Amino acid sequence: MKGVTVCGSLSRFPVSLGRVMHEAGYRALGLDWMYAPFACLDVADALRGMRALSIRGLGVSMPFKVDVLPYLDDVAPLAARIGAVNTLVNDAGRITGHNTDAAGAVAALSELTSLDGRDVLVLGAGGAAQAVVFGLVDAGARVTVANRSHERAAALAERSGAACSSWEAAVRSDPHVLVNATSQGMEGVGLASPWPVERLRPQMVVMDIVYKPIETELARAARARGAAVLTGERMLLHQAMGQFALYTGLSAPRAAMEAALAGALA
Repeated sequence: MKGVTVCGSLSRFPVSLGRVMHEAGYRALGLDWMYAPFACLDVADALRGMRALSIRGLGVSMPFKVDVLPYLDDVAPLAARIGAVNTLVNDAGRITGHNTDAAGAVAALSELTSLDGRDVLVLGAGGAAQAVVFGLVDAGARVTVANRSHERAAALAERSGAACSSWEAAVRSDPHVLVNATSQGMEGVGLASPWPVERLRPQMVVMDIVYKPIETELARAARARGAAVLTGERMLLHQAMGQFALYTGLSAPRAAMEAALAGALA
């Protein structure tokens, strides 16, 4: 008799939002699958366990998105360009790393604006920012990267084909789309907006990828100034849908997954 197919996530602390979305998708399609969030203590051991237990797929959270790379059998082309993975797929013991964050960011922003030819300023140069920048460049946006560490921003810009700006010049600029891909605004990091609120305009589209809390100070200030706002759960939903498709080979049931996420955040 065929057993239950197991997917899950690797993070420092087990979280439930991925589980809520994925298991809602399994129920919607009648799949005998389950999703288990795992607290990762050692990346190499975790990958050995994935193979030994025939775990089909694992989502990967920071700081493991780069740490897992040496232990993979294959890395999908986009993930290799980005230099980070957020999704592992196990095919009979052969594990491939993918990155659905890039497509997730593009899909989320596309809910509010076209991207081809748009001026987009991305704040940050870490793992999440790298995926966002590569995704937006591939979508045809004119992307500028700004980071407190200018060297990291310059390195990301060179690898991705984006432009680079000093932080001081960036906060004086006038982008059509602003993306916060830093951890600023996150619980436990610092709740202040990473962008001067007086520089927010009604014509802007603002996306904050932080989702703890959902309504960050940047999101609140942007709404108050009439900007169009995307909060962190939008990218979270779209990247989870990408993972679901990679694990199952089926189109993700968006309505079920979106409803489950909204319920978990209510």
